[in-house]
Amino acid sequence: MENNMAKILVIEDEKELNKVLQAYLERSGFQAVGAYNGDEGVLLWEREKPDLVLLDLNLPGMDGLDVARHIRKLKDTPIIMVTARVDEVDRLIGLELGADDYITKPFSPREVVARVKAVLRRAGKQTGDGQQILCGDLTINLDGHQVFQKDEPIPLTPTEFALLVALAEQPGRVLSRLQLLESSQGTAYEGYERSIDAHIKNLRNKLGEDPKNAKYIETVFGIGYRFIKCEGQRAD
Repeated sequence: MENNMAKILVIEDEKELNKVLQAYLERSGFQAVGAYNGDEGVLLWEREKPDLVLLDLNLPGMDGLDVARHIRKLKDTPIIMVTARVDEVDRLIGLELGADDYITKPFSPREVVARVKAVLRRAGKQTGDGQQILCGDLTINLDGHQVFQKDEPIPLTPTEFALLVALAEQPGRVLSRLQLLESSQGTAYEGYERSIDAHIKNLRNKLGEDPKNAKYIETVFGIGYRFIKCEGQRAD
């Protein structure tokens, strides 16, 4: 799903900015709803069931990180973090919670709309009828945007899924953090390479993988990561 009347929840305490973002999103073909604090944002998320959340970190009451934690406990709704706090710790904390992108203020509303479209494309990525990658007990369904391990579904965020596909489609090949950033985000934002480490950590946790005894994703120190070749691995 990209435009096609996807619903975007904007959680931003600056009222004028919130209204501007909603207006730009609506002009771009989206439905938009707004909340001005974290508690209201959680209530709207539960009621409206949006396709994506634009989430400011610095909110009154329940802050953005707490809102993201609440959402991630229940669902893998794509999240784009929005903040004026640019230090690396905040960025990585946000990404470790499963945020799919990160925008720092000041920004143009057009940039936000472009990022929203990119994340929604990844969330609804179509790659062909019934295509899948099989590796041992792991099945990656490219068409359905689903991952199964021993026939049990593994819920991944759009970014985690894009990273897994990028690696699994080229088993044995080392991909740098910049290459993985471009594969998962659609472009490589300078200074964001280390955010890949947070996403890989989350992905490994969901796959039940020990990095010291990797079954799927191997760290290549100083370079990046590679997907370990499985005996009989194939793409259907």
